[in-house]
Amino acid sequence: MADFLRHRRAALVPAHHTARRTRGLRREEVAERAYISIDYYTRLEQRRGPRPSPEVASALSRALDLTTDERDHLFHLIGHNPPQQTADLDRVDPGLRRVLHALDGNPAMVMSNLAHTLLQNRLALELFGDQTHYTGLARSGYYRWFMNPEERDRYPADIYAAQSATYAAAVRAAADLEPDPAEAEQMIANLLAGSAEFRRLWDNHEVRLCRQETTSLLHPVAGRVDLDCEVVFSHDRRQRMLVFTPRGGRDLRHLLTSGQLSSR
Repeated sequence: MADFLRHRRAALVPAHHTARRTRGLRREEVAERAYISIDYYTRLEQRRGPRPSPEVASALSRALDLTTDERDHLFHLIGHNPPQQTADLDRVDPGLRRVLHALDGNPAMVMSNLAHTLLQNRLALELFGDQTHYTGLARSGYYRWFMNPEERDRYPADIYAAQSATYAAAVRAAADLEPDPAEAEQMIANLLAGSAEFRRLWDNHEVRLCRQETTSLLHPVAGRVDLDCEVVFSHDRRQRMLVFTPRGGRDLRHLLTSGQLSSR
């Protein structure tokens, strides 16, 4: 396992191509990606660490951009059964994951067509909070927008109408792309039963995948944050990465900490 971890770490290309004495990512960079301590990861590579749990094995697989075969191999090396293949729909597309990790100054997240958030970088976590912990139908950001009033607390009221129309049209488009339509059908049925706003918009029969959008957020430090959003699709179009850019080309990392972001 230690040899495998070292070789896979050496094969990764850093986001910033600075001069390095060794190939690949540093140990601390892999540990940061996996949300584990640098000391623990170092001991794993030095054959001194305790056996990782399945959760840590999954985190290491994501941090090292492992393919499905490589992930399963790592699980076998550790002594765990690999995850069931039925979970593959929630496995982040490797290409999108690599691009997300390479993005340093822009918030980005990977989502399914039904708006299940699968992965966020640190700036996206700062802006949107952790969007990956929901369960059931509430995993969908579309569902939460129409069914959970508190979902809108982080957005200014003047964008509600446009956001609702966009989401309703995206739900109709997403339902056509799902390999197993059962969840989409259940979500739509619940939305029609529980949201008068969604029913009204659904009757318009608009259908549109989100490809290039604008949105705004209310951040506790930066205040109103106006964003442009570019969307990159995976090769099979089952997942997409949303990359957010503040209007005006300003440095979002600095603005989030300084609280000097203009609403214009």
